[in-house]
Amino acid sequence: MLFFNRVTCIGLIAWLLTAYSALAQQVVNPEPIRLSARDAVDYALANQSAVKTAKLDELIQLAKNKEVSGLALPSITGSGSYQYNPITQKQQFNMKNFGLPVDSYTVASFQLAHNLLGEVRLTQTLFDPSVLVALQARTTLEELVKKNVTKSEIDVKASVYKAYYNVLSARKALNILNGTLSTLKSLLNETREIYKNGLVEKLDVDRLMVQYTNLETEQTKLNNLIEIGTAALKYQMGMPLKQPITLTDTLSTEQIVADVINTDQFDYHQRIEYQLLETQKKANEYDLKRYKLKGLPSLQLFAATGALRGSDRFDYFENKMWYGYLNTGLNLSIPLFTGLQRRRQVDQAALAVEKSEVAIENVKLAIDLEREQSSSTFKNNVLTLQAQEKNMALAEDVYRTTRIKYREGVGSSLEMSTAESDLLTAQNNYFTALYNAIVAKIDLMKAYGKL
Repeated sequence: MLFFNRVTCIGLIAWLLTAYSALAQQVVNPEPIRLSARDAVDYALANQSAVKTAKLDELIQLAKNKEVSGLALPSITGSGSYQYNPITQKQQFNMKNFGLPVDSYTVASFQLAHNLLGEVRLTQTLFDPSVLVALQARTTLEELVKKNVTKSEIDVKASVYKAYYNVLSARKALNILNGTLSTLKSLLNETREIYKNGLVEKLDVDRLMVQYTNLETEQTKLNNLIEIGTAALKYQMGMPLKQPITLTDTLSTEQIVADVINTDQFDYHQRIEYQLLETQKKANEYDLKRYKLKGLPSLQLFAATGALRGSDRFDYFENKMWYGYLNTGLNLSIPLFTGLQRRRQVDQAALAVEKSEVAIENVKLAIDLEREQSSSTFKNNVLTLQAQEKNMALAEDVYRTTRIKYREGVGSSLEMSTAESDLLTAQNNYFTALYNAIVAKIDLMKAYGKL
């Protein structure tokens, strides 16, 4: 059956994914947790790994922004050095330059064997285009990661809602199947008594027994599929598999068709994908601005103070004279020629901005298509659901009438078998339509940015 195959595929995939050991390490409450669909979503937003990862990315970006802010603050470094010269470097001089009448050369050394230096240096950026652009881009980058968090939350909401209603539709199918099974069991017992009185053939009992056994098999399948579907829901929520839960919401045709969103009023900014691309474009524009301004000079203020001492022997632990110094000034750096690298970087950044514009136009088309498809799919699925609900009601009436006729002896067991098969088919079609309709509603809300 389509309904059973759908639940089987979803369940088996989720069952494989739930092997993550991290879920098993969470605390399990022995008491069942009562969850509405909204509660399940709230739990997922607090515990699902995709949302946690997106929020960690947001914290990482905030830390990077603080790092960028530090570029505008002064930098203070301390340094020290010790140099030992076993053989000092000599310099040769012409003494004629110092007043002697003829050329006469001598050698002298201006180094000492031991030299020790300690220094503290302060550097302050006064003007640097790349730093200025980085400071301006901080808000845009923070906005970008926040929107990534929002996108992750929307994706998690859609997954949790679908998994939640998948379990609800399966449970509803099981409840109706249990009712059918109970009615058939009662009929089987009555037919056995009638057979003992010789009023029906054994073939009638055997046919009903086959039907009953088939329904018991379907009941077992549904129980297993509900168990697997519940495991899939817990995985989507980031909940330990051993945690018992109770789903409190219900699922009906009236609930699905109620509170349908207004599809006449829509703005592309309602979709997080569009917001993300616009913010990414802003980030690319800052990147382009950075490369353009990279050709401007940069100016730094520096100041340094320290002390040094040289000696022909290592006597630094003795109370000797140290010679201090202090200097300050400006560093001006003017890029004159960089091998055309900056020009190529500007070209690449400009193309990235253009690429963002193309992506924005493309996502607008994709959103329009998604809106049209989701709206049409939802309308068709609601019509199908309403039709299948009527078909199921008719099949139940036929089954009920056939059972009465059979009990009164004016109907055959073959008619009972056919009516029972038609009822199961109608029920299966209804539950498939029910799930498809709620999924279509979730997709519709997501397409219009209302999820």
